Amino acid sequence: MSEIHIKTEQLQVVPGLLGGFIFFLGLCSLIVKERLYLSETLLAMVFGILIGPYVLDWVDPSEWISNKDVLSQEFSRYALAIEVMIAGVTLPKKYLMREWKSVAMLLLPIMTTMWLVSSAILKFTFKIPFLHALAIGACIAPTDPVLANAILKGVFAEQHVPLRLRNILTAESGANDGLGYPFLFFALYLMRLPSGKAIGTWFYATWVYQILLSAVIGAVAGYIARKALRYAETAGWVDKESFLSSSITLALLLVGVCTIIGTDDIFCCFIAGNSFTWDDWFRIESEDTGLQETLNGLISMSFFIYFGTIIPWSAYTSENVLDPWRIVVVIVLVMCLRRLPMIMLSYRLIPAIRTWQEALFAGWFGPIGVSALFYSIETIKQLEENENSNGGRIGEIVYPIICAIVFGSVLVHGVTIPLVLMGKRVKTTLSVSASSVWNQPGRMMSFRNLSARRRGRNNDDSDSQANIPGIGVISTIDKGGLPPYISSPPGPDDAKQGCEFKTQQTVGADTEESKIESRPDDGFSPTTEVTFNNSTTTDRDGLYTVGRSGGGSFPSAPEQAAVANERGDIT
Repeated sequence: MSEIHIKTEQLQVVPGLLGGFIFFLGLCSLIVKERLYLSETLLAMVFGILIGPYVLDWVDPSEWISNKDVLSQEFSRYALAIEVMIAGVTLPKKYLMREWKSVAMLLLPIMTTMWLVSSAILKFTFKIPFLHALAIGACIAPTDPVLANAILKGVFAEQHVPLRLRNILTAESGANDGLGYPFLFFALYLMRLPSGKAIGTWFYATWVYQILLSAVIGAVAGYIARKALRYAETAGWVDKESFLSSSITLALLLVGVCTIIGTDDIFCCFIAGNSFTWDDWFRIESEDTGLQETLNGLISMSFFIYFGTIIPWSAYTSENVLDPWRIVVVIVLVMCLRRLPMIMLSYRLIPAIRTWQEALFAGWFGPIGVSALFYSIETIKQLEENENSNGGRIGEIVYPIICAIVFGSVLVHGVTIPLVLMGKRVKTTLSVSASSVWNQPGRMMSFRNLSARRRGRNNDDSDSQANIPGIGVISTIDKGGLPPYISSPPGPDDAKQGCEFKTQQTVGADTEESKIESRPDDGFSPTTEVTFNNSTTTDRDGLYTVGRSGGGSFPSAPEQAAVANERGDIT
């Protein structure tokens, strides 16, 4: 009889820890994401820190491979490539062409400002040469698509952030990851070459060969892949599994090709994703499968568990100017000054951002994550390959600084929404004008949102009209709240038990349906009935226009006013 051996090597322990965390988090994922509004990436990072070498010492990636930087860079490379491909695929038809003004503003003046502001903060905090600060600042200039997806795809974003704003932030996070190369190499070339030669080399080697060539490769590859896949699907050659995984396999193919020829693989994948779904066909056919959301969750959690195990906590000492207080100051200043002020000052020049509230959200949620880690390791690699780089101590401090900033970004952005909503009940507020429903000007009726699901095919971000079954077409003139329709006639006991409602908002062909339930003490009764006539009726406040006939029961004005006054719900 053979002896029983318990294997405790890390290569056997890691799959169990990784799979166990993801499985048990999945068991309570609805509570974590839709009630607590906690970020999965934050929990994954904390878990990685706990099992890492500085706490429980169960996992230490430096024991797996002699050069940990190689593993970190390749892990981040493929995570970014898949994420930017997903970002490109999920954007609406011909999005980059339709929103070129907004994309150009975010990628050129705003990203440049983010780079310069971050570099200035690093220079004055750590007292390093400005060129060194420019190189480190280039690492944190891009917004991260992995963390951006975690923020923009959550329940909070779907309920509170317009689809138009989510799309432009997705496009920005996908595009600017690849555009980190020009900022990084601008500083690196100036370190080791005379200024004139450095600018010339920077132009043709970075902008032409890396950026322009990768864009051409991505556009052509996406076009050919789209035509080939459509032909194969029409001919009945491709099965469902291969069809759905085609965008991911295309990303892996492009990473391999671009790595071989030395061009920008990340930017190439984003352009390829846009080209692949330029006519919206693949996005429409694949959006209801949930594959992209599942893959995004697995990648983000796996990477940030890994990231939690590689944070170099021992590097933060006064011996290498990385004093803890300097690290804290940098994190706070970068979070507050890197992006937010510029977005607030220039949002009127960005068509996709229409209000200061949207500018505030877009300015605050510019996360720093996987891409920053990728560029920090690329910086070290370039310095090691060029002995005359004059990099000084930048090779020693860039990685710890970037890890600290990424840690701060994951922490700050991961707890922002829970802190904002702490102590409050999340509500879906339906604004109904008194002139057409309650005859009580300025009153609003509040409900609890029980569940929401998105369906439909067209991911259009227009703000045109809504179609309310049983009532008709509602044009949202001032984006006011939409009145509910009652899914079933209320009975005598509804005032005690609460009535069930539904609202259905159609933006283009994209329908969002929410089931809404009144609280038992909301005072709903079947006594006050409102009927919308066949003729079109517009309320005095210009919030909506109603056509066709329909009906529904609402609380009487005295009942609603009494309940609202008692609760303080009147806004």
